[in-house]
Amino acid sequence: QVQLVESGGGLVQAGGSLRLSCAASGRTFSSYAMGWFRQAPGKEREFVAAVSTTGDRTRYADSVKGRFTISRDNAKNMVYLQMNSLKPEDTAVYYCAAAPYEYCSAYGCSNVYEYDYWGQGTQVTVSS
Repeated sequence: QVQLVESGGGLVQAGGSLRLSCAASGRTFSSYAMGWFRQAPGKEREFVAAVSTTGDRTRYADSVKGRFTISRDNAKNMVYLQMNSLKPEDTAVYYCAAAPYEYCSAYGCSNVYEYDYWGQGTQVTVSS
């Protein structure tokens, strides 16, 4: 089992940057593919980015490709989401999540149901 705590959210102007962090507890962190999701008011939770267990493969939603970068540090039990060129439509609560399934390990997974562990979320607000 793993527990996740996000940090780094806040208020930023359009075009700005933020770096989200996710601290994970547990000795088996490196066995989980990790992902970031977001949920805006009145909308369903949506996939943002995922990273493989080793950190060498990533995948992104089309809406953030080229602007966001996911990374992980297995020695520190940390996952990061660097967000650049932020837009007002990026405003949402951002969640870190861990996927325990073997088939997610190579590239991460992009569906909510594939992630068993979730953090409490951190608010990101982008003003125009």
